[in-house]
Amino acid sequence: MGRVTTRVPRTRVDLEIGSSVRRPDTVAVEEPLEVRVDDVALATTMRTPGDDFDLALGHLLTEGLVRSAADVATMMHCTDLAEDGSPTFNVVDATLAPGVTLDRPARERTETMTSACGVCGSASIDAVRTASRVDVAADPVTVPGAVLAGLPDALREQQQTFDRTGGTHAAGLADSTGRLLVVREDVGRHNAVDKVVGAAARETLPPFSGTVLVVSARASFEIVQKAAVVGIPVVVAVGAPTSLAVEFAEESGITLCAFVRAPRYSVYSRPDRLATA
Repeated sequence: MGRVTTRVPRTRVDLEIGSSVRRPDTVAVEEPLEVRVDDVALATTMRTPGDDFDLALGHLLTEGLVRSAADVATMMHCTDLAEDGSPTFNVVDATLAPGVTLDRPARERTETMTSACGVCGSASIDAVRTASRVDVAADPVTVPGAVLAGLPDALREQQQTFDRTGGTHAAGLADSTGRLLVVREDVGRHNAVDKVVGAAARETLPPFSGTVLVVSARASFEIVQKAAVVGIPVVVAVGAPTSLAVEFAEESGITLCAFVRAPRYSVYSRPDRLATA
């Protein structure tokens, strides 16, 4: 498995005191991961190595290509080699279970992802409105406001790679009491979400009713969309929401909260799920 972090040379310049100090720095590793299904290339993303099977499975689920972890029979790293002949572990090949086919063709955006954007590069917004089979609007979950406001701090406590590099996003899946069920980090915010979904899907069959997705980044359309596809009714973001994220949250019935830093948060859709008492 590839390294999560690596050491690089750095020169730190302080203009105020006129100093220049050269010393090593720890940075997050960013490498490509190609996801194949039955030997056919499906997607390529720039990611932090680690939890690659979670990422591959989560991507298949949040893109609406498969319905559960049981649809995937096996996953393995292909033995692709770097220029020096060492294995890179940068290709995951998933084999579908007997009788299973992808629920729809991979959309154009899926062919090349980046660690940074997500919706950027889509042929159109309509092309990324993956139809969810889950009526997430009907989820009756209620989350106390104090619990919701505390989730970013709880997530931050588990961001070990960020502590070392300052260069990764995090995502976590929590229950309605604020207990984090799974946390993953990645240089890409949507990769972190896919890793969380893939990990959760190994233990629980989607939809993930009664849960909260918390992300260390802004609330983009794609993050809200991924939540809707797998039935996560509440999304919490440390950063700002985008206009399309708000619009889609309203359409799909997701409770979207952003600028969440205890004791404050902003609610953009479905405030009825939040208990303030």
